[in-house]
Amino acid sequence: MSFLTLIGNASWVVLLVLLMLIMASAVSWVMIVQRGLLLRVTRQSMVEFEDRFWSGMDLTQLYQDVQKEENGDSGLEQIFKAGFREFSRLRSQGATDADAIMEGTQRAMRVAISREHEKLEMHLPFLASVGSTCPYVGLFGTVVGIMNSFRGLAQVQQATLASVAPGIAEALLTTAVGLVAAIPAVVAYNRYSSRVEVILSSYETFADEFSSILHRKVHSRTQ
Repeated sequence: MSFLTLIGNASWVVLLVLLMLIMASAVSWVMIVQRGLLLRVTRQSMVEFEDRFWSGMDLTQLYQDVQKEENGDSGLEQIFKAGFREFSRLRSQGATDADAIMEGTQRAMRVAISREHEKLEMHLPFLASVGSTCPYVGLFGTVVGIMNSFRGLAQVQQATLASVAPGIAEALLTTAVGLVAAIPAVVAYNRYSSRVEVILSSYETFADEFSSILHRKVHSRTQ
């Protein structure tokens, strides 16, 4: 009745289900660790860049500094670079309509936010799929195992607890493994999704504040 004995006596269908669940659990744990590290680094870099942005540094100097940095690819920096690059390009082309300049700048920042959104949510749908499907895959293995157990009981004269217990335990093994694979994936998906929403809200707030600064700047030059 040990774990290895149950696996050794399992049918090929149950073994296939167990292999699928173990592989899904292993891949989901890799993604859980990778997403956790990415979101933590993203949060730290966002706080650091906000401190630099609101320190009173000239925006042109800040843009040049960010361009020179090798690791200046955090989400907030990408949004800042996209907005300031488009703002400078439109003004260098001689655009005098302040509303057109701001519209182009805001559009560039929205595109940058959309790209960062895709980066942050990468692999999260896989975790959601693992959390929602693994219990049913494990249940499928349990049904197959119970069917095989009852078929074996039909061939004996007298059914005893000793003859029934191994088959039932083998059948329930896939359900247990399915839950072990699904629960961490569901917890990680919910936790990371909430973190992504918080980060995206910070991105949109920064874009609005940055637009207000550029709006005042461009109107002061046109007056």
